[in-house]
Amino acid sequence: MVKHIVMFKFRDSTPELCAEAQKIILSMVGKVPQLRGLRADIDLLHSDRSCDVCLQADVDDMEALQAYAQDPYHCDVVKAFLGAHSISSVTADYEY
Repeated sequence: MVKHIVMFKFRDSTPELCAEAQKIILSMVGKVPQLRGLRADIDLLHSDRSCDVCLQADVDDMEALQAYAQDPYHCDVVKAFLGAHSISSVTADYEY
């Protein structure tokens, strides 16, 4: 299994925007076939070092991760929304 983690920092990190981002991320369940597990969590601390939302996705292997990265729903809906509101993001991918 591969864990894919992405943390997003938004221009305007209102509770409403964070909740909408969480909802849009979770909307991939049932629409993106490579996903074996998915979480979207909102930061509690809101410090200068904090990111606003953390996506954690589980996929079978690196081939599935590449397919997920190119999935039309993931790209056209989720990445489009997050990209429009993010000022930065960081990612980590690892096997477990």
